[in-house]
Amino acid sequence: MNGWRLVGTLSLLLGAMALYLMASHGWDIEGVRLAIRAAARTSLVLFALAFTASAMVELLPSDATRWQRRNRRYLGVSFAVSHFIHLGAILALATLDRELFWKLTNVTTIVLAGAAYLFIAAMTATSFDRTAAWLGPRKWRLLHLIGGWYIWISFAVAVGKRVPLDSFYWPMAVLVLAIAAVRLLAMTRRNRRRAVLSDPRAPA
Repeated sequence: MNGWRLVGTLSLLLGAMALYLMASHGWDIEGVRLAIRAAARTSLVLFALAFTASAMVELLPSDATRWQRRNRRYLGVSFAVSHFIHLGAILALATLDRELFWKLTNVTTIVLAGAAYLFIAAMTATSFDRTAAWLGPRKWRLLHLIGGWYIWISFAVAVGKRVPLDSFYWPMAVLVLAIAAVRLLAMTRRNRRRAVLSDPRAPA
């Protein structure tokens, strides 16, 4: 499955997952919190696939990683869908139990997370050919580079502060670190190759 069909299928599955988790608990606070956690996990996985797409082809070229790179845009849009479902569940929690909501978060976290959502919205809006062309290649790359790393930092902070409290977050922490490692290893390999190609002493 490729392209917008992939986005549509994943969006339906993600929406159905969130609705099922909330409905199966009678639309109470526990169901909403399960939906929040589940959407956080799917968001991280989809972000990892989109953010490491080019790096994975660089490090491990295969049919699977070429599919990943070919569908990078659509995986990114699917990540946005998942993370806005996550936001919707958080807002539902705030509506159901405002006191619990403020026990679990604070103004600083809201501001930082809000900036991440602004990046997600901007990156999603420029994931279409017409809007990407309007923005221009240089600004598009800058937006997606800065936005991608800001979102990674948001995940690192959100997961990192929960790891000491709940072993559930250990696999997520490993994935967050793996995302950065893959990106940095691929960047190092590309820089070395460019250095060799630009070296006049290198054999033809």
